[in-house]
Amino acid sequence: MQDPIGRIFSQSGLTFYGGLILAAAAIAWYGYKKGIKLRHLVDATAPALMIAYAVGRIGCQVSGDGDWGVYNSAYVSDANGTVTVAAPGDFEKQLQKNASYFTEGKVADTAGTFVYVTDRVYPSIAAVPHISFKGPGFLPTWLFAYSYPQNVNRDGIVMPGVADEHNRVLPQPVFPTPLYEIIICTLLFAFLWAIRKKIKTPYVLFGIYLTVNGMERFLVESIRVNKTYSILGLNPSQAQIIAIMLIITGLVTIVLARKNAHRL
Repeated sequence: MQDPIGRIFSQSGLTFYGGLILAAAAIAWYGYKKGIKLRHLVDATAPALMIAYAVGRIGCQVSGDGDWGVYNSAYVSDANGTVTVAAPGDFEKQLQKNASYFTEGKVADTAGTFVYVTDRVYPSIAAVPHISFKGPGFLPTWLFAYSYPQNVNRDGIVMPGVADEHNRVLPQPVFPTPLYEIIICTLLFAFLWAIRKKIKTPYVLFGIYLTVNGMERFLVESIRVNKTYSILGLNPSQAQIIAIMLIITGLVTIVLARKNAHRL
């Protein structure tokens, strides 16, 4: 891993978890000043943290901030962002048609001048990450493939007839991973809310939150576009490394809390 400290304090940083760490420290200090025991604070925040994460991902989905997944090669899209099921060979044609976008990160603007629009570039067309998954016909296409028209990153090719500064759309639809996290984390919030009164041992509910949050994030990151690090022959992303730490911390918290329940 190159410059891990620099990555932590960079603009991308620890994303949601950077805010979580600082907020946790601030809340712990506030609780201490007000005489509120930490064991009550952490368990009370567990369901709230989960639904807060889901709400935050709504912003990622509707704005198109780049937290999307890898390309879904079972579909293709046009310059207006309309997604359709791909016929055999359509995905490869789409890559060739927009080769400069995928290998150089640049596309032509309305004046025909090539401009850089993305840093997600690959050494060749063959190296572009993708998964082919066609969703059931009774479900909307955007659950499985979305091209993020007019995304806030201004990433993609120019949309014809759109004068707004955010007039770009991805040349190939991707998996809408923020949407998956909205759904999963909302369900996990419901789960934590349902069991909150059944758990009597302090810290256990928070340990469960850490564990399921880490598992959710690790799985979603497996289909998300992210920079990875080479560690012991593995290539996890920063988010996956943090997710593993959350899972371990959560499990250890649960075990220690139950072992020392009589002292808490």
